[in-house]
Amino acid sequence: MRYRSLGTTGVKVSPLCLGAMMFGAWGNPDHEESVRIIHRALDAGINFVDTADVYSDGESEQIVGKALAGRRDDVVLATKFHAPMGDDPNRRGNSRRWVVRAVEDSLRRLGTDHIDLYQVHRPEPDTDIDDTLSALTDLVRAGKILYLGSSTFPADAIVEAQWVAERRGHERFRVEQPPYSIFVRGIEATVLPACQRYGMTVIPWSPLNGGMLTGRYRPGDVPTGGRAARMPARFDPDRPGVATKLELIPRLEAVAAEAGLPLTHLALGFTLAHPAVSAAIIGPRTMEQLEGLLDAGDVRLDDDVLDRIDELVPPGTNVNDGDAGWVSPAVAQAWRRRRPAAAR
Repeated sequence: MRYRSLGTTGVKVSPLCLGAMMFGAWGNPDHEESVRIIHRALDAGINFVDTADVYSDGESEQIVGKALAGRRDDVVLATKFHAPMGDDPNRRGNSRRWVVRAVEDSLRRLGTDHIDLYQVHRPEPDTDIDDTLSALTDLVRAGKILYLGSSTFPADAIVEAQWVAERRGHERFRVEQPPYSIFVRGIEATVLPACQRYGMTVIPWSPLNGGMLTGRYRPGDVPTGGRAARMPARFDPDRPGVATKLELIPRLEAVAAEAGLPLTHLALGFTLAHPAVSAAIIGPRTMEQLEGLLDAGDVRLDDDVLDRIDELVPPGTNVNDGDAGWVSPAVAQAWRRRRPAAAR
């Protein structure tokens, strides 16, 4: 396996990062099987594992911790914080109060004394990024985390975080983890250029678009089990964006066939072709799914193949706007756009 640099950190990572979201109640509840999947990935040369505290309410981190017992030093370990971890309104978010608690909880579940890459899972406009970076910097200096990252941040938030880090003397984000796939290319317009400008590397999540780019889902033939049962809206052919994806899949399969590749390898090769990307996160639920992806990290697509993909899905566009991963509260919450009635 050809290892890549994780941006400018000097750390070398496999081009495929094993995402652990499907280990636990959200996907595969069998801990022993999940551990075997993780071990198989490590044995195949994958040295990069990404999870989050919220995945199965901490269960994913526990499974990863079991799997890495005795092998921790061989793995670049990443996790994330931000999402609610209980009913308490302060057990979530990006505040200093929560960051210092969340990291201790993750360290305990993971069975380690440090996290290689600690990522803010989503932006939080109501929390000053200075407070978040200040707390994270203290954790770096305490040796509990080594590098900082963000996930699904818009370009303006990425730039603001870099400016604040420089002006206040904080550690800066070195990695961004956005959604990116053939069907979700919106970040090519602003996020990826911003990351390149500030020396951040990118580790995309959902390069197979939540399973849509596996070839399992086709026009007029959407299975009712698996992911489609767990997340029916994502695969509902009556939704305009979904219908467009289903129409594109046979055309993308034709491109893949001419390149001598399965659709999954075409999709991962596309994501890994962007110069801003260090590794793509795969999220297998079963051993069979993992085995079908292990060779994809070595795929190299030539310009003709990439040009054909561009013709089908224009650069910088999302087939379905709902796949962007984050919507600004300024848009999502009506009260932020309206003056109180008495002040109008």
